[in-house]
Amino acid sequence: MPRHNIFAMPFSRVYPMYVQKAERKNHSKAEVDEIIRWLTGYDQQGLQRQIEREIDFETFFAEAPAMHPNACLIKGVVCGVRVEEVEDPLMQKIRYLDKLIDELAKGKAMEKILRQ
Repeated sequence: MPRHNIFAMPFSRVYPMYVQKAERKNHSKAEVDEIIRWLTGYDQQGLQRQIEREIDFETFFAEAPAMHPNACLIKGVVCGVRVEEVEDPLMQKIRYLDKLIDELAKGKAMEKILRQ
């Protein structure tokens, strides 16, 4: 199976785009960070450290302390792809994050985004 280009892309290059997307819809960087921390198990210092290290997506998710057990409840379509049907585990994690940021930008309540 071919390796996706996004796997080698620095997380720190995409992270500002997540923040911009949220801010365009009157949401904050803090909310984006909360979503990322919920999904990956990073604390705020750990998340900031990963951004500063400019690691790629593959490393970002490989070093994540623990994917949230409710991540499997993330369903829906992002970029024309149904996230629950993505076969590659790393690509699915990336799509989960994309979907959560999309939900924030669309104004969904944080409790629902975090599957609480």
